[in-house]
Amino acid sequence: MSQGTKQEFGKWRAFFWPVYGFELKKLLPMFLMFFFISFNYTILRDTKDTLIVTAAGAEAIPFLKSFGVVPAAIIFMLIYAKLSNMLSRETLFYVTLFPFVVFFGLFAFVFYPVRESLMPTASAQALLAYLPGGWSGLAAAYENWMYSVFYILAELWGSVVLSLLFWGFANQITRVTEAKRFYSLFGLGANLALLVSGPAIVYVSDIRRHLPADVDAWQVSLNYLMAMVVVAGLAVMAIYWWINRNILTDPVFYDANEVKSPKKKKTKMSMSDSFKFLFTSKYILCLAVLVIAYGISINLVEVTWKSQVKLQYPNPNDYSTFMGKFSFWTGAATIFMMLFVGGNVIRRKGWGFAALITPVVLLITGIGFFSFVIFRDNLQGMIAAIGSTPLFLAVIFGAAQNIMSKSSKYSLFDPTKEMAYIPLDEESKVKGKAAVDVVGARLGKSGGSIIQMAFLTMGTLATITPYIGLTLLFVIAAWIVAARSLNKQFLQLTTEPRSDDGAGVDNKVTASV
Repeated sequence: MSQGTKQEFGKWRAFFWPVYGFELKKLLPMFLMFFFISFNYTILRDTKDTLIVTAAGAEAIPFLKSFGVVPAAIIFMLIYAKLSNMLSRETLFYVTLFPFVVFFGLFAFVFYPVRESLMPTASAQALLAYLPGGWSGLAAAYENWMYSVFYILAELWGSVVLSLLFWGFANQITRVTEAKRFYSLFGLGANLALLVSGPAIVYVSDIRRHLPADVDAWQVSLNYLMAMVVVAGLAVMAIYWWINRNILTDPVFYDANEVKSPKKKKTKMSMSDSFKFLFTSKYILCLAVLVIAYGISINLVEVTWKSQVKLQYPNPNDYSTFMGKFSFWTGAATIFMMLFVGGNVIRRKGWGFAALITPVVLLITGIGFFSFVIFRDNLQGMIAAIGSTPLFLAVIFGAAQNIMSKSSKYSLFDPTKEMAYIPLDEESKVKGKAAVDVVGARLGKSGGSIIQMAFLTMGTLATITPYIGLTLLFVIAAWIVAARSLNKQFLQLTTEPRSDDGAGVDNKVTASV
């Protein structure tokens, strides 16, 4: 947004609501689309964890992510690429979204009531005999295959519907001048969805206290949850239909020739090429370490934490209630961090200080969380004196770690990561980002699961927890070292004048940082 626009809106208006009145016709439908998609994302995320963790155990999650989510994502992209050549943009949107809505509706009202008759219990027990002792999670995921399918599709909702469909559509119909003002509001809308979906989950999950003892309370709660998912999914399609009929036909809001920018050749790098580029640039290698370390750290903590949540709340309704409260506080903390902390810390304390906050938060809360889990028996007397239990405190520390890490990621980790590309020359920006996206995204998402699967060959999740804790400390230590090294390189580039070969940055870039 230009300085003139800021003055026209006023200081506070430009900060909180930089939107002209006539633009609401375009902004509000897009905002509502994003809200409903994010609303479903939260409900599906918490429900998939409730189903898998309470039925198959948290030990099944690493196997589902490695052997289920990744192959499913690859298969989906192959099908999507094929359909994109056959269908119009609008039809492709409906064809992609509608199967999700249908499945989640059928799951609650058709599949779940007959779940026991669909479980391959005998073959799962036979499979268990051939697996290492700690790999019981794989057999449990197979036995509860219906929950596993739900888990996989719920995971895909974020990448397919949120990232691919919505952001692909938004980037296609939004002008650059609009995007600078609208996209931050979409981010607030996503976290507002957390504030709404969290209490909604708590309300329907807490319904069992009002039902007779012989009624399956979780079935009732699941019906309500999936009914909300179906309604929100249909609302997304209805809004998309309305936008195509009323916004994309209005030249005030959309001009295909104006929105489309000249096509630029996209640098695509294979995994081997990405590794080669990473190890030829210390700067890019440090960036990759940051991305990989975050992904591994979150994965290591979440699986162990969810196993503790299951011990504290073995009933699906209680588990879902807790996760609903967790989602609410995650949204509240993220909104606060985005509005009042992120930008201020970067501006006042600098890039290095801001980049170190996320790993330090994970380090401090990780030590507390794993200490309570590992030394639970030794702390019984001390914690009983304050009227609590080590298990409950482990659950609370794990929740606090997840809330603080996610909010700091959105408000500090992501902005500093993107800022780190600014002082690079054009070739390093393009190739560096491609390398980090290829290597960092894949290793970050699957690295934690692979580590846990390797440890599970030696025992159960409970017995390998100390090893997971030590691995977390090692990963965060590498993260901090990489961040400190990157900060030195970043400061050197942003304080040196630009040379003829493109190194350094000019005064304009330095001022912006």
